[in-house]
Amino acid sequence: MTRALTFLGIESSCDDTAAAVVRMGDAGPEILSSVVAGQYALHEAYGGVVPEIAARAHAEKLDICVESALAEAGVRLDDLDGVAVTAGPGLIGGVMSGVMCAKGIAAGAGLPLVGVNHLAGHALTPQLTDGLAFPYLLLLVSGGHCQFLIVRGADDFTRIGGTIDDAPGEAFDKTAKLLGLPQPGGPAVETEAAEGDPKAFHFPRPLLDRPGCDMSFSGLKTALLRARDGAMAARGGLTRQDRADLCAGFQAAVCDVLAEKTRRALSEYLALSPAEPAIAVAGGVAANKAIRARLEQVAAGVGARFAAPPLRLCTDNAAMIAYAGLRRFQLGHRDGMDLSARPRWPLDQGAPAMLGSGKKGAKA
Repeated sequence: MTRALTFLGIESSCDDTAAAVVRMGDAGPEILSSVVAGQYALHEAYGGVVPEIAARAHAEKLDICVESALAEAGVRLDDLDGVAVTAGPGLIGGVMSGVMCAKGIAAGAGLPLVGVNHLAGHALTPQLTDGLAFPYLLLLVSGGHCQFLIVRGADDFTRIGGTIDDAPGEAFDKTAKLLGLPQPGGPAVETEAAEGDPKAFHFPRPLLDRPGCDMSFSGLKTALLRARDGAMAARGGLTRQDRADLCAGFQAAVCDVLAEKTRRALSEYLALSPAEPAIAVAGGVAANKAIRARLEQVAAGVGARFAAPPLRLCTDNAAMIAYAGLRRFQLGHRDGMDLSARPRWPLDQGAPAMLGSGKKGAKA
């Protein structure tokens, strides 16, 4: 019998301030608490996240979220075995707020500090929630990222494909903005799509005519803009049904691209002959029910297990950070007070940059 490990997790990479406590024992991981303070009201008037406003809100709410998470879990600081914090990638002001908070707690309580890649948190969530065995195939699909990863271990990720431009979440948000729908765009477009005809407008399926697992979603936004303008010109304005049909067509195109590219990624993954074949989807866009359903069909077609986290763990949260930090801790990772916030931090360090790179390193 091994001693249980209890970790505090802190997440502040974008516009959600979060803290959580996760415990790992012989029976597996358990989420003791998960607190998320959103910032929707602060950014609503701007049509998107304002980094400076987000950073200030994180600084104001981090200690409150940590206190609430500890109280909900029924633990004190001296009951913890370590503190895990998102150290990147993300909006640098928010990441810095979380890192500084975590450093203060770790130093004051004499606890080990573990910096976590935000993407690793998403990548390991299916193991936290469904107990998937390594290796498994992951489609990480969110507002800022879209990539296929073979997850071989808690700190071992191989990218086999990804978006060469926009992420699907970004495309959903911009689609919502073009159609006058509220943000965040994903849920708004999904709700409208349920009332629409996906065949009323034609949308392209980018890169399906090329081999490999890479994707592109930028052209879909342009196609939607042209279809919207065409409908408005023909009818002197955009009807409610037009908007629903546009959302349905756009969502269907995204589903088709993700489904086909997932089939190709599965073929490459299955060539490794995994003992327990499984594909998981994680990230904010994984909350989309239509996308989940299509991916589940693809997995069933090859006899692979399909896993998708509960909706509350698809979007940014600290439970995934606590778990990823705990697993890194088990592998011997520790960070000092020189832990830096990183705006860019690819999971697969050996893969070539897909979106270019700059002074801060590869974007993805």
